[in-house]
Amino acid sequence: MPGRKFADGEVVMGRWPGSVLYYEVQVASYDDVSHLYTVKYKDGTELALKESDIRSLSSFRHRKSQSSSSSPSRRSSSRSRSRSPGRPAKGRRRSSSQSREHKDDRKKTIQETNLALLVLVFLFKPSENNTQSYNGEPDSTERNDTSCIILEQKSKPELEIQRVLEQYSLRPRKEERKKEEIYSEKKIFETRKTVEKATPKTKELEFGGRIGTFMMIFFLPATVFYLLLMCKQDDASLLNFPPPLPDLESLWEARVFGVFLLWFFLQALFYLLPIGKVVEGLPLSNGRKLQYRINGFYAFIFTAAIIGTLLYFQFELHYLYDHLMQFAVSAAVFSVALSIYLYIRSLKAPEEELAPGGNSGYFVYDFFTGHELNPRIGSFDLKYFCELRPGLIGWVVINLAMLLAEMKIHNQSMPSLSMILVNSFQLLYVVDALWNEEAVLTTMDITHDGFGFMLAFGDLVWVPFVYSLQALYLVGHPTAISWPVAAAITTLNCVGYFIFRSANSQKNNFRRNPADPKLAYLKFIPTATGKGLLVTGWWGFVRHPNYLGDIIMALAWSLPCGFNHILPYFYVIYFICLLVHREARDEHHCKQKYGLAWEKYCQRVPYRIFPYIY
Repeated sequence: MPGRKFADGEVVMGRWPGSVLYYEVQVASYDDVSHLYTVKYKDGTELALKESDIRSLSSFRHRKSQSSSSSPSRRSSSRSRSRSPGRPAKGRRRSSSQSREHKDDRKKTIQETNLALLVLVFLFKPSENNTQSYNGEPDSTERNDTSCIILEQKSKPELEIQRVLEQYSLRPRKEERKKEEIYSEKKIFETRKTVEKATPKTKELEFGGRIGTFMMIFFLPATVFYLLLMCKQDDASLLNFPPPLPDLESLWEARVFGVFLLWFFLQALFYLLPIGKVVEGLPLSNGRKLQYRINGFYAFIFTAAIIGTLLYFQFELHYLYDHLMQFAVSAAVFSVALSIYLYIRSLKAPEEELAPGGNSGYFVYDFFTGHELNPRIGSFDLKYFCELRPGLIGWVVINLAMLLAEMKIHNQSMPSLSMILVNSFQLLYVVDALWNEEAVLTTMDITHDGFGFMLAFGDLVWVPFVYSLQALYLVGHPTAISWPVAAAITTLNCVGYFIFRSANSQKNNFRRNPADPKLAYLKFIPTATGKGLLVTGWWGFVRHPNYLGDIIMALAWSLPCGFNHILPYFYVIYFICLLVHREARDEHHCKQKYGLAWEKYCQRVPYRIFPYIY
C-alpha cells in the first residue's frame, strides 16, 4: 500500500488531468481506498487528483528559480571547462552529457521561437475572405510581404508578441483577466467530469445514511397503509393511534394483484407504441445521449377511452374504493420485487452507468436510492416509464373511482362541489405533466437519481394512493362549501398553477435554446458549465419558484375538505417537507456544479422558496 505524501490543509500545486497546467490548491482529504487526494481550488471547487499530479509548492518554486538563474555566460563557462584536457575521464563524460542536454535545450528553444514566429505570421495575415488590403491594394501583396505589415502596425506586434510569450510562460494577462476566470472555471468543470468517471463512489449519504434508508424502507409503506385506514374511519383524527387493523388475510387478494399487473403492462404497451416524437435526453457522464419517446399524453387518451368504454358497459369502477387497501398492498409488493430486480441487474452494469447518488458501496443505501441511473430493457427505460405512466395516470383513475363511490354511497345524482374541485385541480396537474412530458428529462429524478426502492415505491405506491388522499377523505367525510368559497379556492389553485407552469417553461426553454429571441429579456449569470443561471423572471424572484407554485396548488387541493381534521392536509405538510429537502439537495448540488457563479446567484436572489420568508 503506498503511503500518503501530502497532509490535509497543505498548499500544493495540482495539475489538470490531460494538460500541463499547474494551479495552487489546498489538500482537503485523502481516500485510502482509491489513493486520490481531494483538493480545493481558490474558487471553492473540489477535485480528486492522483499523487503523481500533485507537486509540493517548494519544489515547484525551486525548479523555477533554477531555470531563471542560469545565464549564457555560465553555460559557456561550463562548456569551456568540459573541453579542458586536464579534466578526468569522469568529468569528460559528465561534460558530454551536459553538452547533449544543452543541445537539446537549444533545439527546443529554436523550435519554440519558430513556433512563436509562425503564430505571429498567422495573427498578422489578413483574412482570405477580404479581397483588398487596408490601403486598397489586393490582399495577395500583403500576404507576400509580411514584414510590411509588421512595420505598418508598430504597436500591435508588441502586444501580440507579449501575448504569445505570456501564453508560453503561463502568466495571466490583465486585460483578459475576466475571460481567463471563466475559462478556468470551465476547465475545472470539464476536469471534474473526467474525475467523476474515475471516482464514482458516493461519499455524502442522504436520508440519514444506511440507518435512515433502512428505516424508510419499512416506514414509507406503513405510512401509506396508516393514512388509508384513517381515511375510512368515522373519526379521522391522526391522534387515534393505532387504527383498527384489518386481518392479514384481507390485505391480499390474487384477483386484485392480477388487475394491478394488467394495469401496469397495459401502460407499458402504450409506452411502446410507435407514436409521438423521439427526443434526446441530457448528456450522460460518458457523453452519450439516450433517446426517449414522448407519448405519455397519448397513453392518457387511450386510458380515458378504455375507462369510458368500461363505464358505458356498466362496469362498477368503485370496485377500486372497496379494495383500495388490497390495491395498495399489491402495488407495494410489486415495487419491492421491482427494486430487487433493479439492484441485482445493477451489479453487472458498467461503472459509467451507475447513479452518482447511489454508488456508496452499502447495500441498503444503494438499494433504496437506486444503484443504476438509467436501467433499460432494450429501448424500454424502466425509470422514465414509471415516472409518469402507471402511477400518475392511476392517480386520476383512483380519483374518478372515489367520485363515483361518493355518489353511490350517499345516493347523489351529482358529485359534491368539493369532490369536483379536487378532481378538477388534480386532473389539470396530471394532464399538464403529460402534455409537458419532455420537461421531465431535465429533472434530478432522471439526470441524477438512480432507480431503486425510493423511486419505484414513490411512483407506483406513494403517488397514486397518497396524492388521492383528499378524494378518499371526501367519500367518508362529505364537506359542503359555498360557491364564493369555491371561487376563491379555484383562484388560489390558478395562481399556483400559473407560477408553477410559467417558471418551469421559462427554465426549460432557456435550457433548450438560450439564444431564443423570445428570451432576450432574461438576464443570466454565465457559469463554467456553459449554462446560465437566470436572475430575472420567476427565477430572479426566488431560487425555486416551481416549488412555490407546487405548495400553493397543494393547499388549494386540501381546502375543499374543510378544517375538521388535519388528515387531508397531510399532503401539504409532506409536500413542504419534501420540497425543503429537495431545495437543500439542489442547493448543495448547484454549489458543487457551478462554484462561484452559484454564490453570485445566491447574492442576487436571496430567497429560496417563499419570498421575504425563506
